[in-house]
Amino acid sequence: MSGPTGQAEAGSSDDQDIRLLSVSWNQDFGCFAAGTSNGFRIFNCDPFKETFRRDLKSGGFGIVEMLFRCNILALVGGGSNAHYPPNKVMIWDDHRSHCIGEFAFRSDVRAVKLGKDYIVIVLERKIYVYNFTDLKLLHQIETQSNPKGLCCLSHHSNTSVLACPGVHQGHVRVEHFGLKVTRMISAHDSHISCMALTMDGLLLATASMKGTLIRIFNTMDGTRLQEVRRGLDKADIYSIALSPNVQWLAVSSDKGTVHIFSLRVRVAGEDASNEQRSLEGPRMDHQNSSSSIDPLIQTNTGSNASSSLSFMKGILPKYFSSEWSFAQFHLPEVTRYIVAFGAQNTVMMVGLDGRCSFDQVNGGQMLQKEYFRFIKADLTPLRTSAP
Repeated sequence: MSGPTGQAEAGSSDDQDIRLLSVSWNQDFGCFAAGTSNGFRIFNCDPFKETFRRDLKSGGFGIVEMLFRCNILALVGGGSNAHYPPNKVMIWDDHRSHCIGEFAFRSDVRAVKLGKDYIVIVLERKIYVYNFTDLKLLHQIETQSNPKGLCCLSHHSNTSVLACPGVHQGHVRVEHFGLKVTRMISAHDSHISCMALTMDGLLLATASMKGTLIRIFNTMDGTRLQEVRRGLDKADIYSIALSPNVQWLAVSSDKGTVHIFSLRVRVAGEDASNEQRSLEGPRMDHQNSSSSIDPLIQTNTGSNASSSLSFMKGILPKYFSSEWSFAQFHLPEVTRYIVAFGAQNTVMMVGLDGRCSFDQVNGGQMLQKEYFRFIKADLTPLRTSAP
């Protein structure tokens, strides 16, 4: 099958007839890919600029997954004029303009995740894990109905962790491939709607279909470490992001607000003052023990808001003892967007196409620093994903 061999340079053209079908971060959140109704584009985040595009007359892409910043992409057709069928995944080497792998299934592909060792393909009720080197099938994982294609991979030199919905409602399955350990976590009573892993895969954040609470778990033993509250009303959680230093958590939803929460969880040996955005992430000292991750209650730079009646925990309803967000930013509710952490206390939001900063000490309303309209047409993606 022919590949996406259209225009291949940075720049802009007439976007009026272009529809945005998907947006996704690369593994270190330094770039994002936009799948459109007539091709795809790659953008650098800091400084913001379009670095590459393929404009095609032959169709669009519903999924565009990057592998860090290299020339390898995973592509799935999408839109009313799909370039590939939605049940096929093409592993594309854009440097050589050559397809190096093709996977076909009986049902539509919901998501693709790439790691240095694995290609992970998510269908509605099954996940396939392939070896990147020889494209051989390594694992097949059964899940509950997963129309959003929820799945996370770690991106750390010492760990290989995958998280996905389990076969039971509200459960998350965690695979520690290097340890050959499978952990089932009962995360919520209702269906899982969003999840995120830290770079090393040792912490997992989840939200349910209710969208009111976000919970953080130790993936080694399944322990719940912290619970924070987004709000009281039901919400569709679009994305969850954990900062590289494991100090902050960001959540976006259909309520039009990005919430920032202060995390009280720390990884053993972590230097919380390290602001560098690095793939190395927090150090894991002993991978073969549940004590590899050490949840400590520490004084953070800032703390989440709570009710003045929180001291009556256990007497009043759970709502009164909830941890509320430390910082917030309000957005148009009509735009679907995903979030990630940037450098120097900034939060990047794609969909809004901007960058905001927050006060580490006082919290409150975040300050918008930058705004870019990266496609001058329909800015509402139909599908969003995270690494």
